[in-house]
Order: sequence, then structure tokens, then C-alpha cells
Amino acid sequence: MVMEFVRKKSIVRAAELFSTPCLPPLLLLLLLFLLCFPCNLTAAESLNSSAGLRKKVSALRLARIQKRLNTINKPAVRSIQSPDGDTIDCVHGHRQPALDHPLLKNHIIQRVAPKKPSFSGRRPAIAGNSTASRRAWQSWHHVGSCPKGTIPIRRSSVDDVLRAKSLFHYGKKQNRRRPPITAVTAATRTANAPDIVSGNGHEHAIAYTGTEQELYGAKATINVWDPSIQVGNEFSLSQIWVLSGSFDGSDLNSIEAGWQVSPELYGDSRPRLFTYWTSDAYQVTGCYNLLCSGFVQTNNKISIGASISPISSYDATQFDITILIWKDPKVGNWWMSFGDSMLVGYWPAELFTHLTDRATMVEWGGEVVNTRSDGRHTSTQMGSGRFAGDGFARASYFRDLEVVDADNSLSPVESVTTLAENPDCYDIKSSSNADWGTYFYYGGPGSNSKCV
Repeated sequence: MVMEFVRKKSIVRAAELFSTPCLPPLLLLLLLFLLCFPCNLTAAESLNSSAGLRKKVSALRLARIQKRLNTINKPAVRSIQSPDGDTIDCVHGHRQPALDHPLLKNHIIQRVAPKKPSFSGRRPAIAGNSTASRRAWQSWHHVGSCPKGTIPIRRSSVDDVLRAKSLFHYGKKQNRRRPPITAVTAATRTANAPDIVSGNGHEHAIAYTGTEQELYGAKATINVWDPSIQVGNEFSLSQIWVLSGSFDGSDLNSIEAGWQVSPELYGDSRPRLFTYWTSDAYQVTGCYNLLCSGFVQTNNKISIGASISPISSYDATQFDITILIWKDPKVGNWWMSFGDSMLVGYWPAELFTHLTDRATMVEWGGEVVNTRSDGRHTSTQMGSGRFAGDGFARASYFRDLEVVDADNSLSPVESVTTLAENPDCYDIKSSSNADWGTYFYYGGPGSNSKCV
């Protein structure tokens, strides 16, 4: 605003000089051009002067970024400025990014809602005051809504793309290749534990089901926190994984949803609802949220990638979200619901290879990236930043763990196996009771006297 004020004052002063007879007209025209030059900045120069951008962008790179953004940021019927700084665009459902996928060229959006899995067994009792929690929602709902027939999409910016490692990597997880199994990692896993240990610093604290079941979905309720992130290219997330394929090959299929804090992806440290999918072990296919074609959204109230509010506080009220992922037994698409019964959308069956049939494993838990930027283990927190032993209103939790079977029935998980690759940094403890069914606490502070 200061620069704009100075520019306007300069133009006014130039106009006064223009009326002065002592200066030649050509000189006055030249003076006006020089003073007004900032009005005619190129797109690259304008972006470089923005508050969030501090490095020069070549015109060629900017053009490539803008081309990519044009495939993500579709024309909006309405745009909503969220209190957290996001812009939420209301886009016609038939113009959403999903339908740009080559495998979905002739895809017809599934308009008939799938039959939701019915619960078999006894639901957990209503929790007492000591374990009371409330539902979290999204920040942008306080200022607007999207009309029927549209879907809310968080608008991506040039700054968002520039924070990524490259244009190709924008919106993608790093490829996880299997590292050599050391004595430490071998001691922390059973024979058929998932090989989620990554050579690029991903660390986990998870609970998982075995491969003896036929799995068609999973559900859980997760409390939401805002873990501290040490450096911008690290993240902390809490999610459900629905998996099929090989962990040590290139054919792993994965559907994921939960909440995450990722300064690199979003430009801030707010917890956000997210989704992810891949059909080739994170190599080329898939992405976060709607940052590539694939996930078909049908809901006009939930914006994937938007911040969640309110969030849990230490020794105070806990706010949580419920996520269900399941396969429609008739059509074969994998659907996601948010909260008690709100359908968000689906991953079309055409996107996958192994998941066209069923899942072979389900995982629940937390993940962080440890880049060791200062030569030590990161201080990026998982969950609340507290270890599992701290319990309710202090540690993070997953409760009411359930799976979907071949009859489209939800059943409580009787038992889970837990895995924490580095328990001195992040740990996990599972249990069960009448209130929460099977549940677990998990998380940790990262770097400490034992975690170096």
C-alpha cells in the first residue's frame, strides 16, 4: 500500500509538471512513462514483488507453473476468502480436475450415493465426561458456502509450487524405497509387518491389521492438533492407509486420508484435511488432494486441503474428525466420508490395479519426515508432540477402529499390531474399552535426550 501511494503521488506530480510550459512535451512524456513503469510490470516481476516470494522467477519457469496451475485452478462460480488466508473456489462438478485423467476420459460421475457399510456388532457406549470430545470442522465455513452443483477447491498459487522441490514434485510424496533392514528395524517388526520404513527419512507410529483378512475399507476417529514443524520441507500427518500390492516393488496401491501439517505444501502450519492416492508406490501416479486428476469430489461443503478448526488443546477440549474409506460393492469405486455421514467423493476403480479387487492391509497412525537438517534428529512433532503414555487430552489418539468386510459390513477391530520405528522419538500404545472400542495413543516430540 505504501508503494502504491508513492506511485500515485508521483503520477500526480508528473501531471503538474506536464502543465508547466518550461519543459519540452517529449521530455514530459518520457517522465510520465518512467513514473508509470511499475504499472506495467510483467507477471514474473509482479510475482517477485509479492510478500511470499523472495526469489526471481524466469519467464519460462513461470509459464510452466501457470500452465500447471490452469489445470488445477478451474474457473469458479464463486470464490470465498477464508479467515486463514485461503481462497476457496466453487467449481462446477463436471469441470473438476479429476476428469482430466486419461483413464477417466469417458467417466460418468457417480450420482447415486453408494450404500454405506452397516455396522455389525455392538457400538461403543457413549463416552463419559472424562473422555468428551467435539467435532472439528473447516475454517472457511465461517464466511461462505458453495452452491449446489459445485465443489469447493482450495486455490493453488505460484508460491505453493515454488516451495516444492520441482514442478513434477508439487503435490506428491517422495518415492519410498526400501532401505537395508538393520538390527534395530528388524527388532521392531514382525514377520508380516508392513515395510513402511523409508530411505528418505519418513518415520511412523502405526497400528495395522494382518493380511489374513479380506478388507474393503476402514474407519477411525482422530483428534486434531497442530504439531510443530522444524523445517519447511518436513511434515507431520495422521491418517488411514488402505493398501494392496507389494511394499518392496513398484505396484503398491494406496488410498490415504487424514489431517496433516505441511508448510511446504500449504505455506503455513495449520492442520488440514487431506487425501492421497497412488497406484505405483508413489513413483509417478497420484497426489495430495485435488492437485492432480483422479479423486472425484461430489460434496459442496468439504474442501480437501482446507484447514481444520477448532483443534485440540493440552489438558482441555479435544476436537476430532471421523474418516471412513470403503469400496462400493456395486460400482467398485472407493468412497470417502467425513464426519458421521457426509460423503466427500471417491477414487474411481479405473485408477488402480490391486485395489480394483480389495485391500490386503489397513494402517492407522502418524508419519513425519526427518531430514536431519542440523545433523540431529528433527524436532518435528508427531500428533500432539507428546508420547503415548501421556494419555487423554495430552497425547494424540485414534479411536473406534473399524474395518469393512466383503458383505459391506463395518465391524470393530478386535486387535491390532503396533509399530514404531524409533520409539525414543515417537511411540504408540494400543488398548480397548467399552467407550472407544479398539484405540491407541501415539506421537512424540522428535528430538530429545534419547532421540538424537
